[in-house]
Amino acid sequence: MHTIHKAFPVISHKMVKFASYLMLAMLGTISLLSLSVCATDISALNPIEELTISSELVDAPVIYNVTLPASYQTKTDKRYVLLFDIHPRSQPMHAGMHDWMSHNGAWPWLETIIVTPKNYNEAFAAIYAEYVEGKSTKLLEYFAQDLLPNIAKNYRLNGFKIYSGFTGNAAVGLGLLLDQPDLFNAYILASPTLNNHPLKLHEKVATQFSKLPNKPRYVALSMSDSSYDKSHLAAFEQVTAQMTLLAPEHTQVSVQRFDGNYYMTQPVLATSYAIEEIFNDVHQALTPDSAIAKQGADAILAHYQFLSAEKYGFEVSALNSLKALAKSKLENEPETAIAILQKATQQYPESAFAHEALAAGYFQLKDYKKAVAEQKLAVEHAKDLVPYWQRTYQEKLSKYQQTLNNHAAE
Repeated sequence: MHTIHKAFPVISHKMVKFASYLMLAMLGTISLLSLSVCATDISALNPIEELTISSELVDAPVIYNVTLPASYQTKTDKRYVLLFDIHPRSQPMHAGMHDWMSHNGAWPWLETIIVTPKNYNEAFAAIYAEYVEGKSTKLLEYFAQDLLPNIAKNYRLNGFKIYSGFTGNAAVGLGLLLDQPDLFNAYILASPTLNNHPLKLHEKVATQFSKLPNKPRYVALSMSDSSYDKSHLAAFEQVTAQMTLLAPEHTQVSVQRFDGNYYMTQPVLATSYAIEEIFNDVHQALTPDSAIAKQGADAILAHYQFLSAEKYGFEVSALNSLKALAKSKLENEPETAIAILQKATQQYPESAFAHEALAAGYFQLKDYKKAVAEQKLAVEHAKDLVPYWQRTYQEKLSKYQQTLNNHAAE
């Protein structure tokens, strides 16, 4: 055993006392953090179930890990987005990123069911290789006939499905898009191995991409200048240029370069960027000066109906866009603004936020009686919201009622 001697500086009693207080404070903080960590059961945040799928197309059953959102067991009427990734080790990456990016109000990542193979499966690998080598379409048939239907049968999906892949799996994802475009709504393809790929994806893009069914879809392709990606950069530039040029009307092609970042960081960056773009229409309201909003409330409602029915497969609320348009008109076109807010309450009669916005509009226009009536509805519909909104809306009602009383007494 070797003993290492170090010279220590002379420390005053005051410094020792201060250091003791500092250590106690640090220990207290660590204790609080520890309590917080212990109170958060990771298995509850990311519960994993197994789903075994047997198929005539695959010589052996394939076992999948199904990672459920924390709310899955309690919100039994709720349906969820699906994300599928072929790589078994992608599970903890997706699960951790999803939990972090969805736990604060499902923003920016809507709560999602994540499905990945539990482990390497030779039978599945065989049909995968046959597809890559152009020998068989069993992989496409397996996705369409067995994999996705079985997931939908066993779990509550809302219809929006995301494919995620890295390197070879990203290239296969592009093949799935071109050969069986109805499988998924969105594709996250990080560092696709496009150079000299057996599927000849650049030729497929040139001949098939513009002919895809004209329905909303999202395709994110990303690459870096890492040593592993460099041999694929030229093919990546060629394919993405073709896709950008040939994209059908409602297909969004998003191309990112994450130069200067490590190779194994690529799927993390690709996923975080893509998720924000995929759900941007859900989270971001139309600005009043946007082309759609300029056409009025009916155009906004029609746009969100398209998003709900065609793009996502679940309801996307137009409320925030209607509120933004009304707010922009309240000062100079008050009657138009009130009409927009009234339309919002008609469209979303159970929404506390819709009634509160109309109440605020009436109050600003000094129609205190109507403001009180609408705010009462807001308070009523806020009963299922978190205490903050219940308290805030009750305080506004008290303010409006007091103003009405003062006005009546004058």
